[in-house]
Amino acid sequence: MLSDILLYLGSTIIVIWGTAHIAATRPVITGFGDISLDNRRIITMEWIAEGLTFIFIGMLVASVTFWGWSENHIAILVYHLSAGLLVVMAVLSQMTGARTSVLPMQLCPYVKTVVAILFFLGTVL
Repeated sequence: MLSDILLYLGSTIIVIWGTAHIAATRPVITGFGDISLDNRRIITMEWIAEGLTFIFIGMLVASVTFWGWSENHIAILVYHLSAGLLVVMAVLSQMTGARTSVLPMQLCPYVKTVVAILFFLGTVL
């Protein structure tokens, strides 16, 4: 029961973070000022792709948990791989975006790490 709660909590947090990421795309792009159309398109693509990745991870973990597969070895692999990807993304964020003065960018590595920890704890408790 506690395991499922941790998995659902992590899923909810990362889906909300991904949705907020996508919702913030336009203001982020505008914040770059006068940039070329190609650069605008690339940043838009990358910003949306990261948000979709977060949503996918959260929905995947929540779906596996919802269907009652949380004790299954494949489900545990899904949880661990999802946590691992979030840790890699957190490190990338820490080395890049978190070094800016933008508060959500500074928080991003911590959000990803917390969710990764929740996913991991959901498999061991």
